[in-house]
Amino acid sequence: MPDSSPSSKPLPSCNFDAHHLNLKLSVTLSADRNTVDPVVRSIMKVVREMKCANGREDDIELALSEALANAVVHGAGLDPKKIVECDVACDEEHGMLIVVRDPGPGFDPEQITDPCCGENIYSSHGRGIYLINQLMDEVQFRKNGTEIHMIKR
Repeated sequence: MPDSSPSSKPLPSCNFDAHHLNLKLSVTLSADRNTVDPVVRSIMKVVREMKCANGREDDIELALSEALANAVVHGAGLDPKKIVECDVACDEEHGMLIVVRDPGPGFDPEQITDPCCGENIYSSHGRGIYLINQLMDEVQFRKNGTEIHMIKR
């Protein structure tokens, strides 16, 4: 199935050069809700120390947290035997790239309802992707929705 992205944002041009990265992290976590916050904190500690996203750390932290939570809950079904992957890269020219992958069946991001409309306003879930799209400069779903690429410039 071809890549899809929310219609409100252009497809990212992920032109990160592996030879010019200030930061490159690869993290795996079990699909347990309790693993998300410690992983986010540890990644963001490194991001802040490397000064990869001066002034934009809070946006990145919340988007990362939402993406990992979605992968753990929806992609891996809270099965601690399943693994969620997260890659973080940073370079001065392109900004920060975060990729989150899950082992789930995927989904169609175009079918996600707008949490700001109608009865969705009162829903207790369904705001993660909306928040990610608001916080990050570019967002793209790949591999049938099992992989999200987020860029913050």
